[in-house]
Amino acid sequence: MAGERDPLEFEKTVLPHLDGAYSLARWLMRGAPEAEDVVQEAMLRALTYFRTFSGTNARAWTLQIVRNTAYAALRKQRDTNLMLRLDAGPPSLDADDTPGSDEEWNLGATLADPYADPEELLAQAQERRQLQTLLEELPLVLRECIVLHELHGFSYKEIAAITETPIGTVMSRLWRARRMLIKRAAESKP
Repeated sequence: MAGERDPLEFEKTVLPHLDGAYSLARWLMRGAPEAEDVVQEAMLRALTYFRTFSGTNARAWTLQIVRNTAYAALRKQRDTNLMLRLDAGPPSLDADDTPGSDEEWNLGATLADPYADPEELLAQAQERRQLQTLLEELPLVLRECIVLHELHGFSYKEIAAITETPIGTVMSRLWRARRMLIKRAAESKP
C-alpha cells in the first residue's frame, strides 16, 4: 500500500524517545497515571500518523504529539471537573494524590554516594523538592518551556516547533519562567 512504512522503522525512530515523552507528560499532567495514559494515547497517534513523518527531528515530532495529547487530556479533565463540581461539594486530596508523591518522580533523583555527608545529602534532597515544587507552581505554558529547555535540552527552535509558537514567544516564556522561579525561590527562603 502506498504511504505505508515499516513498523520496525517506527520502533527505531520513535520509541527511543519514550522516556522523554513520559517525562514531558508527567510535568504537564502532574501525575503518573495520567502521564501514562497520555503517553499511550500519543504513541497510538504517532503510529497512526508515522507515514506523514518527514524524518527531520523524531524527538521533537514525538514530543509535539505528546504535548498535544496532554493538552487535549487537560481540556477534557477540566470539562469533566466542571461538570462534577456542579454535583459535588469541595474536592479533597488523598495523600497519594499530591503531585510528586511517588519516589520515581523525584527531580534529579540519583544514587546516594556511600561516602557523602548525610547533612549534604539531606540539603540536596530538600533543594530538589523545592525546585520540583517551584516548577509545579509555574503556569503550564511556562513550565513546559522550561522543562523542554532545561531538562530535555531542546533548542529554542525545537521548542518553537513542539509548542507551535514563534521562537520569540519561546524566549519570552523562558525568561518569564526563570524570573518567576528566582522570585519564588527568594520568597521561600527563611
